Amino acid sequence: MNIETLPINMNYTDDKHVSVNKFCEDVISGLTSSPKRLDSKYFYDATGDRLFQDLMECPEYYPTKCELDIFANQTEALANAIIGDKGDEFDLIELGAGDAMKSSYLLSHLVNKGINFTYLPIDISANVIELLDNELSENIPGLIFRGLNGEYFDMLKKAAALSNKRKVVLFLGSNIGNMPIADAENFCFKLRDNLSHGDMVIIGFDLKKNPKIILDAYNDKGGITKNFNLNLLKRINRELNADFNLGQFDHYPVYDPETGACKSYLISLSDQQVNLGSCNKSIRFHKDEVIFMEISQKFTVQQTKDIAISTGFSPVDYLFDTREWFTDAIWLARYISYI
Repeated sequence: MNIETLPINMNYTDDKHVSVNKFCEDVISGLTSSPKRLDSKYFYDATGDRLFQDLMECPEYYPTKCELDIFANQTEALANAIIGDKGDEFDLIELGAGDAMKSSYLLSHLVNKGINFTYLPIDISANVIELLDNELSENIPGLIFRGLNGEYFDMLKKAAALSNKRKVVLFLGSNIGNMPIADAENFCFKLRDNLSHGDMVIIGFDLKKNPKIILDAYNDKGGITKNFNLNLLKRINRELNADFNLGQFDHYPVYDPETGACKSYLISLSDQQVNLGSCNKSIRFHKDEVIFMEISQKFTVQQTKDIAISTGFSPVDYLFDTREWFTDAIWLARYISYI
């Protein structure tokens, strides 16, 4: 999870972008799987957005603060890495830009230095793109802005068609950790396929650290993370005419320091049946049965290097927050021969 007003998860959706039929299909598919699961892309209705923002203010939740530390205090290092000795124009593309809070430090720095670049934020929410256009034009005069509304890889193809300038892609917030490692590697393969030799990626990774620090970040004392997970059941009740009894489910996070996987579950507290009225479907739960909600994968620096190399990138630098809990990795797309 991350600080942006709207999350930068590659599968983000909101009420405007999902039909009842599709929601039904995904919920039924998840709740009839073994183990049961729900897709985290549905976390973010209006209440989910608010709870998410509350969560970001919790003292236990560190990832956003760490990456903000990097962008606020190492802005020149980021800019120098992007500009290098080329001095060419480039497109700065942000995947799932949200409110661009962190990247705004970089944008302001580049504009103030007179660097020739175009900022192309990609977000599936047209409202986010419109808000960014209005706010950034006011807050960063001189910024050349072209928002792209749609799915990541579709919009990367569009960005390539718009210009042949070098691409610099931002994928922040440790959103790469919202996928199992195999899926993260597949994502990076697809990302490389949409870039040219010499293009750059700046990607955020939450690093392995004291397990208690990590687990506390997903099990805050105020219970906001619990409410954030339970809110998805509320959404299903509201939009699919379901009858989840929220009092019969509890939140359970677990962190495995060996694999680096931090997972969140909801636990059924009794044998029960939940009816999904709009889907004409009933789901049975056994006492202590789990619903898998999301994963927040943590990495070693070496793991990130291995992912880069195996997916067509060369890792060239790493910027760390002051506690070295988080890194923004700088990768270059290397030449790949398909012969």
